[in-house]
Amino acid sequence: MHAFNLQSKPLSLAERLADLAVDALIDEADLSPKPALVDRRGNGAHSDLHLGLMHASALSLWPAFKEMADASVFGAVGLPLREALGRIGREGETAMLATTNGVNTHRGAIWALGLLVAAAALQPQANSAGALCLRAARLALLDDRYAPRPLSHGAQVALRYGVRGAREEAQLGFPAVLQRGLPQLERSRAQGHGEQNARLDALLAIMTGLADTCVLYRAGEAGLRAMQQGAQAVLDAGGSASLAGRRRLHELDQCLVALNASPGGAADLLAACLLIDRIASGAAFIQGAV
Repeated sequence: MHAFNLQSKPLSLAERLADLAVDALIDEADLSPKPALVDRRGNGAHSDLHLGLMHASALSLWPAFKEMADASVFGAVGLPLREALGRIGREGETAMLATTNGVNTHRGAIWALGLLVAAAALQPQANSAGALCLRAARLALLDDRYAPRPLSHGAQVALRYGVRGAREEAQLGFPAVLQRGLPQLERSRAQGHGEQNARLDALLAIMTGLADTCVLYRAGEAGLRAMQQGAQAVLDAGGSASLAGRRRLHELDQCLVALNASPGGAADLLAACLLIDRIASGAAFIQGAV
C-alpha cells in the first residue's frame, strides 16, 4: 500500500476519554504559577517531584483510563462495575508507582478522573457537568469489597479533622468543582482573562472552600487557613489576570512553600474540573467516537 493512502484508525470512545483524562493531568501540571505546586517554574513545596515526573506519571495512566472507560461502555451503575473500576485503578496505581520509582504523583487523580471517565462512557449522550458528576457520585457511593482497608494519609487526616476526603468529595458529586471551580472558570473566560488565568482562578476558587487533606497532613489547620484565605485574597484582588492579584498569588505561593503546604487535593480537583469542562463542552466529539 502506498504511504499516502494510509489512514489512521478512528479512536474509540474509551481512547478519546483516556486522551482527555491524560491531557487534563498534563495541563494541570503545566499550569503556572501555581502556589506551592509543581509547575513550569519548579517543584513548589515538593522535594521528590518535578514536572517531567508528573508528565511521565500522567502518561502511564492512559491504559488504566482507557480500560475504565471500556468497562463502562454499554454498562450500568452497579457493584460489578464499581469493583471492576477499583481493580483497574489499583493496577493503574501500580503502573504509576513503577514509573515514578514509588513516588505518589497521581493517586487521588486516579480516583477522581477514573470515576469521571467511567461516568462519561456510561452515557456519552448525556454528559452535562451535572449529569456527569451525578453518575460519578453514584459509582463512588458503592462499596468495593476488594479495596484495601488500611486508610490513606488523606483518609486518616479527614477522620482526624472531621473534614471531607477525596472519597467523600466524589460521593457528593464533586461540589468543589461544580460549585466553585467550573463557575469561576466560566466567569474568568467571559471576562476575557485568558485561558491560563481562567484555570488559575478556577484552582484558587477550589482552594477557597476545600478542606485539602494534603495541606492538613503537611501543615495542619494553620496551613489550611493560610491556603483558603490566601486564595480568596487573590480572587478579591482581581484574580490571576490582574497585577494586584498576581502580587497576592506570589505572596500565597511564598507562604505555602514556607509552611510545606502543597494543595495537592485542589490540584487533583482542578484536573477533574478541566476534564469535566472538556467532556461537557465537547459532547459531539465524544458521541462521534466508535
